[in-house]
Amino acid sequence: MRVYKRVTELEPGMIIDQSIIDESGHALIYRGTVLDKFIIVSLKQLGFSSVYVKEGEEGAEIVPQNVPSISKKAESVIEKTIVSDRNKIELHESVKRRISESIEYIYNHGNDDFSLVAKSVTNELMETIMSNSAIAFDIDSLRVNDEYTYKHSVDVAAMAMIVAKNYGLSTRDIHDIGTSGLLHDIGKSRIPIDLLNKPGRLTDREFAFIKEHAKYGYEMIKDNENYTNLIKLGVLQHHEKINGSGYPLGVNASKISTYAKILSVVDIYDALVTERPYKQAFSKTDSIEMIMSMTETLDEKAMKSFLYSVLLYPTGTTVQLSNGEFAKVVENYPDAPMRPKVVEFKSGNVYNLAQDLSVANIVIV
Repeated sequence: MRVYKRVTELEPGMIIDQSIIDESGHALIYRGTVLDKFIIVSLKQLGFSSVYVKEGEEGAEIVPQNVPSISKKAESVIEKTIVSDRNKIELHESVKRRISESIEYIYNHGNDDFSLVAKSVTNELMETIMSNSAIAFDIDSLRVNDEYTYKHSVDVAAMAMIVAKNYGLSTRDIHDIGTSGLLHDIGKSRIPIDLLNKPGRLTDREFAFIKEHAKYGYEMIKDNENYTNLIKLGVLQHHEKINGSGYPLGVNASKISTYAKILSVVDIYDALVTERPYKQAFSKTDSIEMIMSMTETLDEKAMKSFLYSVLLYPTGTTVQLSNGEFAKVVENYPDAPMRPKVVEFKSGNVYNLAQDLSVANIVIV
């Protein structure tokens, strides 16, 4: 349940149910963040009198238990050591609303020419990325709609654009891979929703039918001159694997387009971290580890560009360590997304999980 609270009433452990945006449009605190003393003081300093928080069962499920307060020493260390994250793609609520409506239109009007609507959404994403030179993403900040197909389409498009940027693709390609990402699952509009959301195990025949969605999507756009061949190949090939084990064509790395290689990585990641009727969501960390294990099926450069792009623990995030301590994330390293620098709540000890071998046995749990 969403409740309006005065900042003076906030307590550590509460969950904020809105993103705090500064005047330049950058997110200072993300929706879903667990409040602690440090964040509450920051809200007061920023001049906020009231905010929305979660209460009841929905919030209680994700509040860490027995989170200690931050000592004055730790607060001082945090203030001195915290380093801003790489610029992230951040979608304002008004942008999310427009995108959500447009994506719903695309998937509900599959027989129409929706190229202008797709272009409009891609332009929105492109403007957002370029406005603050974004080179990273936090999956939790992208959600535009609770309906899986729409949310997944925007997630994949936005992530693919950031990965393409770090991959070294041109501005035109960054834009076009966004369009390909938006439309990569458009073929699912021709598959009954009950089958897509079936909670039980699919039969071989049902799975074979669902696998046809890549071909269906390609057929829906292949004759449209508003889409480049690379956009069309991204839709057709996003389930292909570099060792030839994918579908629908079973081609190997040499015949898979660059767009499809990137889309394959972000498509898998978003599917892993999202709960579906037939599966529980994996944690972001577990999902990253699974991606890293797919060296035989995913393109190496696309995978490395993805790992460089993802922010698992934005600075300011409260985490629990495997030694039982709680800590605040103060710096992230692009080449080690699962091992940021953190400051322990009580002692103020700094653990550089990425670079200090003396704490190599400590992980975020």
